[in-house]
Amino acid sequence: MAPGTVAVIGGGVIGSLVARQLVHEHPSGTVLLLDRDAVGSGASRRSAGLHFPRGASERVRRMSAYSQEFYEQLKADRPASPICPVGMSVLSRGSWDDLAGIYHEPVRRDDAPAALDACGAEIRVPPQTSVWDVRRAHYADVHRLVQILVTGLRPRVGVREGVRVTALEPDGRGVALALGTGERLTVDRAVLAPGPWLGAPAWADLVAPLGARIKKIVALHIDRPADEADRALVFHDEDAFLLPLAYRGHWLFSYTCQDWDVDPDQVGADLAEADVERARECLSRYAPALARRCTSGRVFCDAYSPSREPLVRALDPDGRVVFAGAANGSGYRLAPAIAAEAVQLLYPSVKGSLR
Repeated sequence: MAPGTVAVIGGGVIGSLVARQLVHEHPSGTVLLLDRDAVGSGASRRSAGLHFPRGASERVRRMSAYSQEFYEQLKADRPASPICPVGMSVLSRGSWDDLAGIYHEPVRRDDAPAALDACGAEIRVPPQTSVWDVRRAHYADVHRLVQILVTGLRPRVGVREGVRVTALEPDGRGVALALGTGERLTVDRAVLAPGPWLGAPAWADLVAPLGARIKKIVALHIDRPADEADRALVFHDEDAFLLPLAYRGHWLFSYTCQDWDVDPDQVGADLAEADVERARECLSRYAPALARRCTSGRVFCDAYSPSREPLVRALDPDGRVVFAGAANGSGYRLAPAIAAEAVQLLYPSVKGSLR
């Protein structure tokens, strides 16, 4: 199948890695990367960028392992990449069997103290809770990483920033696009990686059958020094974590917000009182002293699938438009594997499918 011209719509970490995968797998093709803003300015800009080898299903564990290898190779090839390895401990009431089905090779710390340290404060280990160490975790400055990736792609990819796609119409011959600049063009195929902008008029009807929803995401900043030697702490039973962001000089506390069906164009970047209260309530169960230091943070949203697995699906009968996303808050962590699946779906003859 001739590669032709492929438009990648959405210039976040998933879209930029789809474009990268396309030029590596099909160097004779033409790739356009379009974003309504500057690349990396949506959910990628606000991402915590935490990666660790975890997955609640076999497919997600496989995708996590694939992405792990990708990021480690990227760091080896480009040492200046903003990817920082981090030690990680997981607090959970679960057994080894419970944890081993989710994390890769968790190691129980039998000598774990009744309290841990983070951010210069005591972290309580609740009764019947074990501490597990997980290897090969890292975090990244996702916004900066996207800039680096796209800079490397520019000689081979047509990058259109600040260009909104206002219409997308697939048919048996190609995909017609209308742009906010007034331009109209036809490409052979398209990959839709819109992040949380599922309801954009150009593709809302195509995406609706996927059943994905948009959820608010909140993380608070703890203004305490963070060093590359500090460990991340995952509160497994709370679906929350503490992360030392050394490149920013502070810690981040992410908890699970349950505000659903929000509009990414209406979600403010500022914290609401309820956001702070819920985060402090969660963190207080482990570190009351740190909860009082949560005075700033970041707010946005992301797309979630019904199965809680990323969605990589053809949206038209001819398979000319492929959706890639709804990664359930794990867009950065699973982006390389999502990109590989999307390109394999566009070109089924490619070997090494992750499916």
